[in-house]
Amino acid sequence: MTDSWSSSGLDVHLGWDPATGRTGLAAAIRAAIREGRWQPGAAVPSTRALAHDLGIARGTVTRVYADLAAEGYLKTTQGAPTRVATAGSLPQSAPRQAPRDPAPRWDLRPGRPDLTAFPRQAWLTATRRALLRTPASALGYESELGAPELRDTLAGYLARARGVVADPARIVVCHGYSHAIAVLSRALYGLGVGEMAFENPSLAMYRSIAAAQGPRIVGVPVDEHGLQVSAVDSPAVVVTAAHQFPTGVTLAPHRRTALTRWAADEGGFVLEDDYDGEFRFDRQQVGALQALAPERVVYAGTASKTLAPALRLAWLVLPRSLVEPVRAAMADSGSRPSLLNQLALAELIDSGAYDQHVRRSRAEYRARRSRLLAALPDSVRPQGIAAGLHLLLRLPPDGPSEATALAACHRRAIGIEGLGDCWMDDNRPGGLIVGYAAPPKHAFAGATQTLIEALWEITA
Repeated sequence: MTDSWSSSGLDVHLGWDPATGRTGLAAAIRAAIREGRWQPGAAVPSTRALAHDLGIARGTVTRVYADLAAEGYLKTTQGAPTRVATAGSLPQSAPRQAPRDPAPRWDLRPGRPDLTAFPRQAWLTATRRALLRTPASALGYESELGAPELRDTLAGYLARARGVVADPARIVVCHGYSHAIAVLSRALYGLGVGEMAFENPSLAMYRSIAAAQGPRIVGVPVDEHGLQVSAVDSPAVVVTAAHQFPTGVTLAPHRRTALTRWAADEGGFVLEDDYDGEFRFDRQQVGALQALAPERVVYAGTASKTLAPALRLAWLVLPRSLVEPVRAAMADSGSRPSLLNQLALAELIDSGAYDQHVRRSRAEYRARRSRLLAALPDSVRPQGIAAGLHLLLRLPPDGPSEATALAACHRRAIGIEGLGDCWMDDNRPGGLIVGYAAPPKHAFAGATQTLIEALWEITA
């Protein structure tokens, strides 16, 4: 039965069926915001008051609020009431609750690994070993920083594989990268960082998540050498140094030096999003920027590209000054990654199976990228280094628009994304972001051929 609730004297009503639990409560609040019953900028009930009125655990409301803040519906400020986001920053849709589009026949969406290659047997073995070795006492309420076993393992792995200066005491395990950037943005805002810079272009979703925590978001241009460091004028900046998303360039050595010098001289912070740093194809992987300034650079990594997004595992390696603020923000968020997944990942890395899987995936994705490049029409210009899970295709300046290219792809049931959504301003060049890692191995040839047919249609 759906009930209508009024909380703590405020005129806020929710059509919520208690049987739907946390998911249903989040959906009811989204609906109240989208329909204008919860007005932009208005204070929402405290977690304690709403939990009391609904007769549920306060932690449930806390987690729902944290999820909605990450999505851009709510704005949280330390020491002040949680409020509905302002009208201009509200998301246009509710991605977690909107009806899902049918899966494309040919999946070339960026940011996705080949999920059919997930090492199921190795993961099962790692999970079994982790459970056998874990004492019952470890299954209680865990630290906000994450499982000690995984933090210890990550410290060693990141040092040898990515050159990160890592200490387990400075590592925080998060519930995916979206959660990581949310808690870091909230911690920085609590320290007085009122503005964060992002590369332009970059993923709009992460800019929205950061903005929901309080900071103002600005853009910094990217060219063939990566982020234009001379244009940075904010106390914090987010950078994809090893493989810029979506342009595919890498931050040049002189820019790396300039960025870390800026951080040291200005007291700024850099968030290094190393989302696919393990996948460099033409040479040895570029080491992490963090090693140049461990007390000014926050290193962020994830298992979403190497294993699977559904694991919801990401990590931050923090400067000492940010450990406690981020720990507190983690506690406030009420969200934790699965302990069993953390223990299984630690076991997978320690056993060597993780490195084996990454090497296999690297070889497969290298071959896919080469096959795609060889098939492209001459009029379509690929951009970026030989790395990662995606390729940016720039269309002829006097040729078809990005919208025309996307329409041709969609007519053929190709899942693909455009460059236009990544820009922070208008009248920018278009292009197609091709996620060549996403199709299952048996479907890659068909997906590539169908994409080439669409490109020939619009460029011939």
